[in-house]
Amino acid sequence: MVRTIALLIGAAFLTALSFALFGTVKTSITDPTPESAEHVYRVEPENIGLKSAGLFGTFDRQQVQRGFQVFKEVCAACHSLKYVHFRDLTKLGYSEAQVKAIAQAWVIEQPSINPDTGEAATRKNVPADPFPSPFANEVAARAANNNALPPDLSLMAKAREDGPNYIHALLMGYRNQPAELVKKFPGSVTPSGLHYNPVFANLNIAMPPPLTADGQVSYTDGTKATKDQMARDVAAFLTWTAEPNLESRHGAGLASVIFLAIFCFLAWGAYQNVWRDIKH
Repeated sequence: MVRTIALLIGAAFLTALSFALFGTVKTSITDPTPESAEHVYRVEPENIGLKSAGLFGTFDRQQVQRGFQVFKEVCAACHSLKYVHFRDLTKLGYSEAQVKAIAQAWVIEQPSINPDTGEAATRKNVPADPFPSPFANEVAARAANNNALPPDLSLMAKAREDGPNYIHALLMGYRNQPAELVKKFPGSVTPSGLHYNPVFANLNIAMPPPLTADGQVSYTDGTKATKDQMARDVAAFLTWTAEPNLESRHGAGLASVIFLAIFCFLAWGAYQNVWRDIKH
C-alpha cells in the first residue's frame, strides 16, 4: 500500500514537473533522406535567446510590443491571427484606451450584415473582436497569393518545431539558390513563383521575403529596426500569441513542484514515524 502511494506521488510529481518545464509536447518533422537536396542544404535554426525561453521564462513586453508592430505593418497584409482578440493586448501593457484605438484604426474591418438591406457589409473593430482576416475566404486568399494559402499565425510558434527560432531563421533565410545545388540535384531548381529558403522544409517557399530592408518599420521606442531585430521581435510576439499564459503556467508549475516536494517529505516522515517501532 505504501509503495503504491509512493508510486502515485512520484508519477504526479513527474507530470507536474514536465508541464511546468515544457508545457505541451511538440512533434518533430521526419528528417529527409540523406540523398535528398533537403537533407544536404537544409539549414537548422539557431537559438535567438528570447527571454521567454527556459524553465522560468517571462515575456519582454517591450520586445513583444515591437513584434506586434511588425505584425501589424508587415505580416497582417497576408496572415490572420484568428485566435487572438484585440483585448488580449492589455496583457502586453497597452491600456484599454490604446486597445480601443488600435482596434478602430485596424485596416481590415469585421464582416457584418447591413440590418436594413441584409447585404454583406463591414464595421469597425472593437476590443472584443478577434483580429480579422485580410481575406474574405480561402478562395480570395489563394487568388491573391499565387494559389498559396497564407497560414494563420496565432499558434505558429507552437506548430513548428523550435518555433520562435524557426520563425526568426525563416524570415532571415531568403537567399539565392546555390549553383552547386542545381548541379548536384538538377531537379531541385526553384520553380517560378517560389522563393529559395533553406530553412523551409523543402527549400522553396511561396511567401516572398516579408522583411526586405532595415528600417522597414519605425519603432516607437527608438530601437534600430534592422531586419534581424524585426525578425526577433515578431518571433517574440508570435511566441506570446501561441502561449499567452506561459508566465502563469510557469508560476503554477513551480508552485506545484514545491508543494509536491514538501508533500513527499511529509509522507516520508509519516512513514518513518508509523514504522519506527517495528522490528525487522
